[in-house]
Amino acid sequence: MTSGTNPRMPSILGGPVIILDQPQLGENIGTVARAMLNCGLTSLRLVSPRDGWPNERALGPASGATSVLDGVRVYPSLKEAIADLNYVVATTARPRDMAKEILTPKGAAKALRKKTAAGDACGIIFGCERTGLTSDNLPLADAIVSVPLNPAFSSLNLAQSVLILAYEWFQSGSDIPESQLHTGKSEVASKAQLQALFDRLEGELDEAGFFTSAEQKPSMQRNMRNMLQRARLTAQETNTFQGIISALTGKRKPAGNA
Repeated sequence: MTSGTNPRMPSILGGPVIILDQPQLGENIGTVARAMLNCGLTSLRLVSPRDGWPNERALGPASGATSVLDGVRVYPSLKEAIADLNYVVATTARPRDMAKEILTPKGAAKALRKKTAAGDACGIIFGCERTGLTSDNLPLADAIVSVPLNPAFSSLNLAQSVLILAYEWFQSGSDIPESQLHTGKSEVASKAQLQALFDRLEGELDEAGFFTSAEQKPSMQRNMRNMLQRARLTAQETNTFQGIISALTGKRKPAGNA
């Protein structure tokens, strides 16, 4: 674990630095480290931590995020902690009497992505647990981040605040689709497999006298096909469905027979 100022490091360009201004509890620093590493952030700076640093109380709550704790840098003032950065945002829960751009976490993530893509070193400042950032320190930030929450109860602990901002940062650079179909070891059924299932099912229903009206048969077939299409069956599931039809129609050897 090291302290003091340093020239811009590659890790800064890989993501914003998290800066905790006068954090109080080592446990909170540990949970912040855990939240950061969840979202791929590794650079953590502390400004005058109340209980000093290193702090063994941070290890347990970090839950294995020791790579973040090992790289912690400690500074005597917020001005020194952000001296090598080009763009910083600060979180605050209270409106202040000053002209300042206010961003949502999602808006902050977009701004930080744009700045880092341009080669700027960026940071996110969080105030101490009890009082947050002082009004004197807020002007050091380029913008304020405010988390829109239930106005009747918007209290967040330090790690929660960090996780929200870190998660939005992580998501802003992710290409993971919003929805995925997990099919296990089977593949999604081909159209040929689905068509074979449709033909088999409709043929058996026709033979059983299910379609009592020639006029309604086409619409009933469309409804059944739409229903099965929405199910997004896998190849294995179509085979299982075929087996169900065989069992219900008795078109297989009875159990126990040779």
